[in-house]
Amino acid sequence: MEEHGILGVRPRKQSAARIRGRKWLKRREIWLVALGIALHAVYMLSIFDIYFKSPIVHGMDPVSPRYTPPAKRLVLLVADGLRADKFFEPDSDGNYRAPFLRSVIRGQGRWGVSHARPPTESRPGHVAIIAGFYEDPSAVTKGWKANPVEFDSVFNKSRHIFSYGSPDIVPIFCKALPHSTWKSYPHEFEDFATDASFLDEWSFDQFKSIVNRSKEDPKLKQLFHQDQNVIFLHLLGCDSNGHAHRPFSPIYLNNVKVVDRIAEGVYNLLENYFHDNQTAYIFTADHGMSDKGSHGDGHWSNTDTPLVVWGAGVKNPKPASNNNNQNHGERFVDEHDMHDTPTPDDWGLSDIERVDVNQADIAPLMVSTLLGLPCPVNSVGSLPLDYIDFNKGNEVEAVLANAKQILNQFLRKSQMKQASSFRFKPYEPLAHYTSILDDIESLISKGDYENAMKLSQNLRSLGLDGLHYFQTYDWFMLMTVIVLGYFGWMLCLILHVLQSYTSLPGKILKKEEAVFTREHSSKVYLCGSFIMALIFIVLYLEHSPPLYHAYFAMTVFLWTNIFSEYRFLRAIWKYFLQTIESRHIIELFATCIVSIIILELLVRSFTERIIYTWCFLIVGVVSSLFLYKSIPWKSGIPIFLWLACWFLSVFTLMPAEIPDNTVLVSISGLIIVAIGGFSRYLDKHTKDNKYWQYLVNRYSKPKLPFLFHLQALLVGLSSVLVYISTSHRTEKRELLALHQVMNWSIAGLSMALPLFSATDLLSRLTSIFLGFAPPFLLLSIGYEAVFYGALGLALFGWISFENAILYVNKPNKSLTSFEAENGNIILEEGDRCLQLSDMRIPVVFLVFFNIAFFGTGNFASIASFEISSVYRFITIFSPFLMAALLIFKLFIPFMLVICAFSAITKLVKVPRSGCYFLVILCSDVMTIHFFFLVKNTGSWMEIGNSISHFGIVSAQVVFVLLLFALTNVYTKDIQTRSTDQVSRKTM
Repeated sequence: MEEHGILGVRPRKQSAARIRGRKWLKRREIWLVALGIALHAVYMLSIFDIYFKSPIVHGMDPVSPRYTPPAKRLVLLVADGLRADKFFEPDSDGNYRAPFLRSVIRGQGRWGVSHARPPTESRPGHVAIIAGFYEDPSAVTKGWKANPVEFDSVFNKSRHIFSYGSPDIVPIFCKALPHSTWKSYPHEFEDFATDASFLDEWSFDQFKSIVNRSKEDPKLKQLFHQDQNVIFLHLLGCDSNGHAHRPFSPIYLNNVKVVDRIAEGVYNLLENYFHDNQTAYIFTADHGMSDKGSHGDGHWSNTDTPLVVWGAGVKNPKPASNNNNQNHGERFVDEHDMHDTPTPDDWGLSDIERVDVNQADIAPLMVSTLLGLPCPVNSVGSLPLDYIDFNKGNEVEAVLANAKQILNQFLRKSQMKQASSFRFKPYEPLAHYTSILDDIESLISKGDYENAMKLSQNLRSLGLDGLHYFQTYDWFMLMTVIVLGYFGWMLCLILHVLQSYTSLPGKILKKEEAVFTREHSSKVYLCGSFIMALIFIVLYLEHSPPLYHAYFAMTVFLWTNIFSEYRFLRAIWKYFLQTIESRHIIELFATCIVSIIILELLVRSFTERIIYTWCFLIVGVVSSLFLYKSIPWKSGIPIFLWLACWFLSVFTLMPAEIPDNTVLVSISGLIIVAIGGFSRYLDKHTKDNKYWQYLVNRYSKPKLPFLFHLQALLVGLSSVLVYISTSHRTEKRELLALHQVMNWSIAGLSMALPLFSATDLLSRLTSIFLGFAPPFLLLSIGYEAVFYGALGLALFGWISFENAILYVNKPNKSLTSFEAENGNIILEEGDRCLQLSDMRIPVVFLVFFNIAFFGTGNFASIASFEISSVYRFITIFSPFLMAALLIFKLFIPFMLVICAFSAITKLVKVPRSGCYFLVILCSDVMTIHFFFLVKNTGSWMEIGNSISHFGIVSAQVVFVLLLFALTNVYTKDIQTRSTDQVSRKTM
């Protein structure tokens, strides 16, 4: 064996070393991917510990007011979905829709606008009115269907509650109360095809019936004559009619008159029944209604609701003064720009003082002030003094009771946090709250009510600030740990790519220090284990949740791995200081800055799709001008790239909700066949064209000689079947079994045909494009079918751009192979090392990947896609199969992008695995941004979208990998002409 020398033994040793190196690299990357999946799964859960932790606590003592209550009973009338402007403004004849309540405003009560906080939905709105706090963020874990934590309410404090109304609202507050008499109508009554005002009449009739029965039933009469009773009527009519007919419809506007008559009827009924003038009345709404007949967001039409209060303990109307400020310096929870506008003239109430409140302020007004009961212990409402008719001393007592109730919540949260904190940081402004209380009591005893009022209001404000302080107590710590973890993960990816896919190790390390033989840093791991154990002990002593341990463990583990590479990091630092020229440093920073700008634009594009339009308009011009310097226009590449980008830019201007257009879907089939024919023409007639020579291979032949014609036929058949299937559905005719069989057969056969195409890059990608077209067309209902063709053209433009750069640069493959060998970097046969300029590939990939997400809808919500698109395959309701078809349709554009990405890595001879890790690196830059954009306030849709956006980018580590595996069946055989082959042909 020795006689063979270098030609014999040594090559076999090198081959064995390369095999071992590849196995080692494969194991390392499997471990890295598994770590990434675990990290993103754990860190995704962190938003629920940070943003969606319930503010509700238990164990507080109720605070009873120290004055005689003015009212014996309270009536709460809630007109669900009633807008303030529609309630106060006159009709087209100049007559006001609520004459009784307007007479109350002018003669015996106070009025204003109650400001609801998003989400402006029925359950959160009623909870705010009756319990005094806004939507519990942790309700997201219940799908917004219920409050996940038990809470106190006005009804709990009452002696007895009589309630009638909707089955979605009344049982929430009354079902578990033994001291309640309630009834709700069946769900079947809520028919949007009818005038829903009869639901309000039903609630009033039920209450009227029980009042009349009490005249003959001594027990019921005794129950009614108890003090501290609450009567609650939920009037759903305006909400149902607003959804069905819009708030400008005659039906909705007439419903306003109905609730006014009901308010008058309840008032007359009770006044004639009790004859004691000790009943307090509150009329309001849980939310408004937008012009489109919806609600949920923070628009003023949804947040502004009427509030009318009259009866026992309520001030009489007061003329408006010039210096009257309707908000009295309060900050309202609905943060729109209508607060400073004066009362509209058409309301006809500009001469009467208006007192606006936050919706949660109604709870302390009802129970603590008017009925003299302890305020609900979880309430965060502030007592509106301008509504109550108290003397100065009782006003101070009422505000002080309100402040103590909020202070008790603060003290309970402080106590709970202190008991579970190793190093507790108290809320300094309330560190000496007892002295503040003593000062208030002293001022009250001296009769200095003005200063006592100021101190009480200040104490209440500090209590609310303290509640927010403890609600966000762990935020900084958790966010720091999570962000450090993400940065650690990103740095691990960078180190892996530098060590495994660049020539840098060969330049900065000696061979014995290279990647595969580096010394194990046991001291670093020992130190990391010690730090992790110390943190675990502290977390255990603090009784922290198990997930807190997982967050810290993941972050410490990542940074331990980073510091274990201290030898490599130190070598990089020396290399930069001693070798790198300033020109290269500028290139590095420019690449980073441009990449981050593009990624930040992608973040913004999740809410503003028009960014893609501007992006492709600009890219179309810039990329064409860039190529114009190197490749003449006669090659066709610059102008083709320009037109392809501009064509794709159109679709993000179109509505996300795709309108039905069967003719357009059928025409799209012809467009797709035309694109495929154009690609086939290039494949057949540009083999000798030097500008396309990297994309074609004259020696590659399809396994089926008639493959293109068969695929074109299947696309044409699918277009025809789209028209036939849709016409059957629109004509109410049953879809024939033959049509369903044909649809399924064409879709399945077409996706298998690309495997029989030629293996050169252009032929295989054309076949893939035509292969996925039939199922996409059969699942399309409108312009998204044209989008498929536009996306294919733009992807081909990207490939053409990379091909042009390859032609211009003509990389020296032998040099990169030499660098890889000397750096002990194990690459696949024919691949070269990654360079800084290759960063464009993962960045452009993410742009295409995201436009595939949002080009024709909002992937964050499957509900934004029309379910009728699956009717050509199945007409019988089957939720799982329908959802699978819908998701498959969404996956098809992504698979096109992945196939193009894989082809480009083969074209430019870069390792696909290295590019995958760079994609995940770029994706996590977006993930960090979305982590800080998660919302726990606003409409349910806004909150849900913020969560799903964060989840989408977090899941890309798995999603992209899954698509790589699926598309590898089609792309693994792609062959491109090497630089050497092209050079020999040119010579």
